[in-house]
Amino acid sequence: MTVSADHAKEATILPISKGSLRRGCLAGKVAVVTGAGRGIGYEAARSLAWLGAKVVIAEVDSASGMSAANRICEEMGTGAARFVQTDVSDEESVRRLATDVIKTHGTVDIVLNNACIFALAAVKDTRIGDWDRGYNVNLRGPVLMTLAFLPEMLKANAGVLVNVSSSGAAPYMGPYEVFKTAQVELANTLAAELEQTGVVAFTIGPGLVKTPGSLEGITKLAPLYGKTEEDFFQMSAEAMMPVEEAGAGFAAAIAMADRYRGQETSSMAALIDAGIPIHGRETKPKATIPSGDPDRLVKATLATRDALVQQDANWKRMSIFFRQWMFRDFKKNAGMPVDEWLAELQKLARAVEEGRTAEPLIAARPKLQQLDRFYDHLVEAQKGYQKDPVKREEGEKAIREWQEPVKRLLVLITE
Repeated sequence: MTVSADHAKEATILPISKGSLRRGCLAGKVAVVTGAGRGIGYEAARSLAWLGAKVVIAEVDSASGMSAANRICEEMGTGAARFVQTDVSDEESVRRLATDVIKTHGTVDIVLNNACIFALAAVKDTRIGDWDRGYNVNLRGPVLMTLAFLPEMLKANAGVLVNVSSSGAAPYMGPYEVFKTAQVELANTLAAELEQTGVVAFTIGPGLVKTPGSLEGITKLAPLYGKTEEDFFQMSAEAMMPVEEAGAGFAAAIAMADRYRGQETSSMAALIDAGIPIHGRETKPKATIPSGDPDRLVKATLATRDALVQQDANWKRMSIFFRQWMFRDFKKNAGMPVDEWLAELQKLARAVEEGRTAEPLIAARPKLQQLDRFYDHLVEAQKGYQKDPVKREEGEKAIREWQEPVKRLLVLITE
């Protein structure tokens, strides 16, 4: 079956089609998406198919899974997607899925652990069976999927493993949030183990999205917060994201996986990185520097770079265990390794010196905000391991001195 004109027209209005990612850029890739019968999983699968991937809908519900695969094929063309009934909590079911995918496609390139279930109640009122079910789908499932597909990825020395996180520590959502938080640490552990390979692991959060699952959950959750459903959605209106955009963010992050290795990102951040409009608005913020004074920006940029050079030298003098932990923590929380940060800052300074400011500043701002947050994280982290109050105070002073040029640089980059 070829894509009809109507279908092709429909496909072009997907959010994923409105950014910088080229249609077909994932051609030849095979993507397994769990829980893709509806909601964000379906929209992520749909966007991945637009990007050219062959999508396997791994869904426990046969009706929704088959319907999802058929709709994607109708829109994108025969063979764009197919359904394999899968219970991610069941080891044998996941093993059958992996065998089927490898037998049919000969490879697997992408695994998106999207499947989840909600159990909503205060911890004291949550039955152990609900905790067990939450664990089975929200954590055991991603572990089983990793065990089933990672060996094939390592053989090929290529692949993308993606876990899906949530906000964390939300009241009345224990069996969901606790195991979603554990998915972040699973991805972080994998990222550290896979550093020297071509396999990328990271975590992505969708934000607050109106999906069938979330609507069912909020019906139960709103009264626990003492609110109506309408009040609950109203207070979260600013953070609400359409399901099509959330799914597009998942697919965009997968297409740009190298930049997210070992990180916890979000659909919104991936949309911004891919230049995809959010709620119909352009995602590129305006960025300027103080009129007639680019020298201040260059000096602040080079001061930030020099502070990082000093930190790098200090960390390299530490014991090997602490040094490895420090560099890994920096990469995780600052978004990229020290060497890449130094190159980014040098590139920014050069662009400003040459009078090219708009695009570099647009790209630099969110990265610098992440670097700024790293220093706040470092201050909090040292409170846990430095018990001597004098040394702790000295350590915080040194960290704030490293942070100061970053803050100065952010002040100069205004919207």
